[in-house]
Amino acid sequence: MKNQQLIGPISQLITLNNLPLKGAISDEQLEIIPHAGIWIKDDQILEVGSYESLRKKVDWNETARKYIEGNYVALPGLVDCHTHICFGGSRAKDFAMRNEGKSYLEIAESGGGIWDTVKETRALSANDLAKVTQSRAERHLAEGVTTIEVKSGYGLSISEEIKMLSAIQKANNRIAADLIPTCLAAHTLPKDWEGSKEEYIKEITEKLLPLLQKQMLCKRVDAFVEKSAFSPEEVIPYFQKAKELGFDITVHADQFSVGGSALAVKLGAISADHLEASGEKEIELLAKSNTISVALPGASLGLGCGFTPARKILDRGGSLAIASDWNPGSAPMGDLLTQASILATFEKLGTAEVFAGITFRAAAALGLQDRGRLAAGQLADFVLFPTSDYREILYQQGKLKPEMVWKSGKKVTGKSKD
Repeated sequence: MKNQQLIGPISQLITLNNLPLKGAISDEQLEIIPHAGIWIKDDQILEVGSYESLRKKVDWNETARKYIEGNYVALPGLVDCHTHICFGGSRAKDFAMRNEGKSYLEIAESGGGIWDTVKETRALSANDLAKVTQSRAERHLAEGVTTIEVKSGYGLSISEEIKMLSAIQKANNRIAADLIPTCLAAHTLPKDWEGSKEEYIKEITEKLLPLLQKQMLCKRVDAFVEKSAFSPEEVIPYFQKAKELGFDITVHADQFSVGGSALAVKLGAISADHLEASGEKEIELLAKSNTISVALPGASLGLGCGFTPARKILDRGGSLAIASDWNPGSAPMGDLLTQASILATFEKLGTAEVFAGITFRAAAALGLQDRGRLAAGQLADFVLFPTSDYREILYQQGKLKPEMVWKSGKKVTGKSKD
């Protein structure tokens, strides 16, 4: 069987090569290859360039020709670096009540809120939880998202958090997309916990983290740093232990009040996510650090609040990724491209900045350097949009979806693995 493929011709290929990890990017910096081809071997890109030049270069005894008819624009496979797609139940009732003007407390008192999702998630077996996670991930993959971060955090006990992360692992084994698991046991204090917040943090620090390491269920640890969840001081021991054990750390930061981003920078977190409440001080701190700022426009749309100050972060020299925050409570839409397009309109982000935010900068927020650009040595993750002009992708605000998706050199378009 031939282990090489030449795919093309493609009207425009947007490599995103040689663009910086930090700071603003102009659309003039985009490398656009017309009438392009992608030459791949197994799961990696060998070369991108003019289709005609590649056609003359390849060894046809080893290379299969994948001819593309019609006009298409190629982008790297999209990367969603912040989701909560492993959950049971629905929070449609919460959404309706919130739109009627009900407060968070009123919603919680009526049986809604995060605890409702915890109960629904706990009620599912690991296998059933894997199935619903797989279903959501397959929808994401069909829309061009080839790498998907997935958090726990709706278990909120040692056994239930392990169940969630095991379910994410099962789902990952069943589909073509890469699911990147993150432990979010420090999401909120569980209602059935009889001790203090400090005692709960001690429990998951001393008992859960070593189990996750031993069972190799994830390499990332997260915490919700917020007045309604945990303070910076409360989660420092948890994060310090996680770092000692070799986990990457990321922080739910500055969603409603500040403090989380400063903690993320102090501890060298790989990313600080949300940041809707970040002010000038926080923006400056993030911009000068190596912590990647992750905007979550889906949460702003779901809650009806302001967006992450994306423009200011970029202009100050910070690195900005954009993620969907797909979750049952505040961000149920789960459409990365639509949300990124809307954020671009409100924050005045250029096309290159948005593309960077949902590809290689988002990959960097997951500690991944092998994807997010169309270049030699990168994973052969790419998507083809049915248009001849790359600007149509954001112009149509998410309505223009990819028609073809390749993951690790295989055309998948949302189908499960063999």
